[in-house]
Amino acid sequence: MLSIEKFECNMFQENCYIVSDESKECIIIDCGAFYEEERCAVVNYIKDNGLTPVHLISTHGHIDHNFGNNTIADNFKLMPEVSSKDEILMNNLASQAKAFIGLEYNVPIPAVGKYFDENYIIEFGSHSMTVLPTPGHTPGSVMLFCKEENVVFSGDTLFKMSIGRTDFQLGSYKDIIESLKHIVGILPADTTVLPGHGDKTTIGFEATHNPFIK
Repeated sequence: MLSIEKFECNMFQENCYIVSDESKECIIIDCGAFYEEERCAVVNYIKDNGLTPVHLISTHGHIDHNFGNNTIADNFKLMPEVSSKDEILMNNLASQAKAFIGLEYNVPIPAVGKYFDENYIIEFGSHSMTVLPTPGHTPGSVMLFCKEENVVFSGDTLFKMSIGRTDFQLGSYKDIIESLKHIVGILPADTTVLPGHGDKTTIGFEATHNPFIK
């Protein structure tokens, strides 16, 4: 059984997740920890629970989902893993901070450890997650689906009653709508959706009530 801990991070109220199982191995999804107390909370949770991080996954290459990558690299020697289609964004995280909020982000940014493609399998403990490409918010946006536990981490592609913005660099409204139609067609209706911002939902609820999908 999975244990999932959510941390709401930074000025964008981004959701970082630490996902572990009985093996005590864990993966860290979208470490947006920016403020020192957020960084400490993530690190302390991992250490206090005796967890061993084995993957640091970014659902896409926007700065609010990657502020804390250096903290994970420094403490656990893990580098981020992200879609190869978001390489240009990952190479420009500091300039995103400047463009989005006028922030001079001078924190060392760790290099990407692995660029993955579709159908990449993330393994930890006795569980695995399948990378589902969902371009639109960014070209390399992905969801992470754990079939054993029927849960999907949707990044900034799908929110409760909403979807990710497509007016940023490299965004595409056409692509995100096509991605969402595909996802609601292949995932079970009772799949729990844990988004990159906001509250959890289910695929079935969004298929019925989300105005961008109906």
